[in-house]
Amino acid sequence: MSTFDVELKRVVDDSYEIETGYELSGKLISDLRKGLVGKIKKFAVITDSVVEELYARHIHKLLLDEGYSSELFVFPAGEKSKVRSTKEMIEDAMLEKEYRRDCCIIAVGGGVVTDLAGFIAGTFARGVPFINYATTLLAAADASVGGKTAVDTPRATNLIGLFNQPKKVYIDIATWKTLPKNQISSGLAETIKHACMADEEFFNYLEKNMDSILKLEKEACDHISYKNCEIKYKVVMKDEKESGLREILNLGHTVGRAIETCSDYRLLHGEAVSIGLVAQTHLSRKLGYMDDSQVVRVRELLKKAALPIEIPDYIDKDELLEKLYTDKKVRDSKLRFVVQYGIGSMVEFDKNDFGISVSKEEASEILDEI
Repeated sequence: MSTFDVELKRVVDDSYEIETGYELSGKLISDLRKGLVGKIKKFAVITDSVVEELYARHIHKLLLDEGYSSELFVFPAGEKSKVRSTKEMIEDAMLEKEYRRDCCIIAVGGGVVTDLAGFIAGTFARGVPFINYATTLLAAADASVGGKTAVDTPRATNLIGLFNQPKKVYIDIATWKTLPKNQISSGLAETIKHACMADEEFFNYLEKNMDSILKLEKEACDHISYKNCEIKYKVVMKDEKESGLREILNLGHTVGRAIETCSDYRLLHGEAVSIGLVAQTHLSRKLGYMDDSQVVRVRELLKKAALPIEIPDYIDKDELLEKLYTDKKVRDSKLRFVVQYGIGSMVEFDKNDFGISVSKEEASEILDEI
């Protein structure tokens, strides 16, 4: 018998740039011309049925005009498309169009598009580079930063995926003008989450400037875009693979994701997370980490952003309670919640441990309160 040691130690630099601005499609083409993805000349533009005509087809045309090879791959818009069958459909279409390892994926759209396209890029031909071109506030606040990609299953959301960092992220604020008002509010839920967990000064800013943000005034939009990236970066930089600190980014998501699924996606992601944020403030207050006035401030800010703060009547509480146990943070069949400490920080229950186990009875009481 013999043993052969295979040493594969390496240092990987997954650094990338996030560029925020207005009408950035021309800048994307310029960056490709300057070698953003090396000598690659073949691009797969992945988008959804809404964004296709708004922005993706234009980017596709710019690529062709520049002399690149490009194809559009479009799937039906909405969270219901973020599943394995859609991933398979796009992969098969790419193979049919003779895409192999010498290509780059450009994701043009919101969080569903960037999640799905990033996952495809991580597995197609054992990995190809990809670029995110974010067209929603939700994607700008959450999905485009951090490298988490995944698909949903009937059993649970985001449990099948991988960490995969893009070559660059473009946050085109000009695209927000075509978003419905509820999509703007949905993105603001993740923005408010960031303020709750990490930056009281930013929370104060949101309280004072919510009207300007909802009107998409330039200065306000520039500021929240920068702060979202800054806050999430500081967490991801310290814990890329979610082994500790990064768990705080799930603030409001334990209840929020369950509500989103139980609503059959009638609620947008941010709308469901808003209700989840309210739930965790009730838990935090019960544990002694928030007082009544702080709980009210969070609720009122969510209301200012035109977000729901109560569980809709059409959602069955027992079904919701069971759905909580499909959350990816469940450990040894026990619910785990992350909760905020006052406004602007999080509770660290033990060294590098930010989750607390909550019994089914306690979770039920919290749901009753909201």
